[in-house]
Amino acid sequence: MKGMMMHRPLLISGILDYAAEVHGHATIVSRRVEGDIHRTDYPTMRARVVQLSLALEELGVKPGDRVATLAWNGYRHMELYYAISNIGAICHTINPRLSAEQLGYITNHAGDMLLFSDLTFVPLLEKLKDIFPADMRHVFMTDAAHMPENTLNAFCYEDLLDGQPTTRDWPEFDETTAAGLCYTSGTTGDPKGVLYSHRSSVLHTLQIAASGFLTDMGRDARILPVVPLFHVNAWGLPYLAPMVGADLVFPGPNLDGESLWTLMEEEGVTSSWGVPTIWQGLQGAIDRHGRKPAALRQIVVGGSAAPRSLIERFEQSGVSVNHAWGMTEMSPIGSHGALAWQIADLPFDERMALKSTQGRRAYGVEMKIVGDDGKRQPHDGKAKGELYVRGNNITSGYYENDAATAKVMDAEGWFATGDVASIRGDGYLQLHDRSKDLIKSGGEWISSIDLENIATAHPKVAQAAVVAVPHPKWDERPLLVVVAKSADDLPTLEEIQALMLGSMARWQLPDDIVFVEQLPMTATGKISKLNLRESLADYVHPDLR
Repeated sequence: MKGMMMHRPLLISGILDYAAEVHGHATIVSRRVEGDIHRTDYPTMRARVVQLSLALEELGVKPGDRVATLAWNGYRHMELYYAISNIGAICHTINPRLSAEQLGYITNHAGDMLLFSDLTFVPLLEKLKDIFPADMRHVFMTDAAHMPENTLNAFCYEDLLDGQPTTRDWPEFDETTAAGLCYTSGTTGDPKGVLYSHRSSVLHTLQIAASGFLTDMGRDARILPVVPLFHVNAWGLPYLAPMVGADLVFPGPNLDGESLWTLMEEEGVTSSWGVPTIWQGLQGAIDRHGRKPAALRQIVVGGSAAPRSLIERFEQSGVSVNHAWGMTEMSPIGSHGALAWQIADLPFDERMALKSTQGRRAYGVEMKIVGDDGKRQPHDGKAKGELYVRGNNITSGYYENDAATAKVMDAEGWFATGDVASIRGDGYLQLHDRSKDLIKSGGEWISSIDLENIATAHPKVAQAAVVAVPHPKWDERPLLVVVAKSADDLPTLEEIQALMLGSMARWQLPDDIVFVEQLPMTATGKISKLNLRESLADYVHPDLR
């Protein structure tokens, strides 16, 4: 017997309609590429989204068409999120930090018919115009006064909206209709596309709201997304903020620590979301000013594992850290680090130990650990294996890529994350490494993440990475690569080894240290182990010198 309840499709348009009616007081602040600060609200945003959606239809955009964006975090980019998907088309957000080869590949693979771009990228687009789909048209996200001369015959964003009606009824369609497309950064092989649906995006938003991300934000939340709108839906914030009525403060292209500190201070930002490298920059600005931005009380850290030392420094300055984990393939959030109120008053060291994990799974995300023998491992905090996930907001395969799909989906329909992890009985997830970044020395595994986190706690270390290097006896040994805070005051290998001995066995410690001016980064702000290993191709272990 089935229940006798109405069934209405879960569509992204419903989020914006709700925000415009119920949260009309909430504001959206944007630092624009043009140089000024722009302010708006959800009712005004909905009216402009209607205008933009009608303009898209006049340009020939139909359900299922892919419309690309190449833009920073700002109100126009967020308008595109809704205008494109609300008419049944697919919003394809593009990471501008990808290589020219990757940009050409994904726009052609996606079959993008329009590309909306911030003015920052006009020179790049003109230089690379021959790599894009031949029939793809361009729109520059600005007004007539700032519209540059160009060879792309580009439309002007504000001109498209001018004169369009500001009200409409949104079309209804099946909730499984595709809404967004995001490609992985492609550190190995070509980037792979993840195709989100309306249903998955709405459910992901509800899951975030239910899973602890609001715990430290408060009812007066003013959120600054440093995580870019061009990468995996800015961790769901373009949907979460309107749903809960939070203010948004968009930073535009200026993501250095000092610029973020100033914007947070001036706009009373209470919460901010981003990757560890961003928070290292903000921490430097906090040190220079002698205090945190006055209203800031929470940061969400994701993208890569955050060192415990970084978490502790923010917590000691009065900023609660929510250490989260997820993937592009998961919409992206899979776990959160908000502590239950029953244990929020634990001693500092115990709280930091919990916050240094990847937290507990978000509602709706199932997890299993699979050992080398292919068998499920117990969730006892000791057994390790590859982490598999499944849920309504997790991909069932890659867009137009059956070969890549076959590599990551198991016979039961679970997605293989590529992370080596353990899960405690109380649900806390601990990532030990990416499977390809583990170091196997003498038949035993060494976690590069554990070594990196300890190394970055050294007062002379700005950044650290650990990679495997060949060894004739032990097969592989760990090599420590360090960016020092000062070129005149380098840490010694012995100093860092002494720090590591508190948590690691002596045989697990790196045998050598290499200093670099900077570490190679991926397009999503993570340390690129692939490029780092390539740069160390000529390295010779001390035992062989």
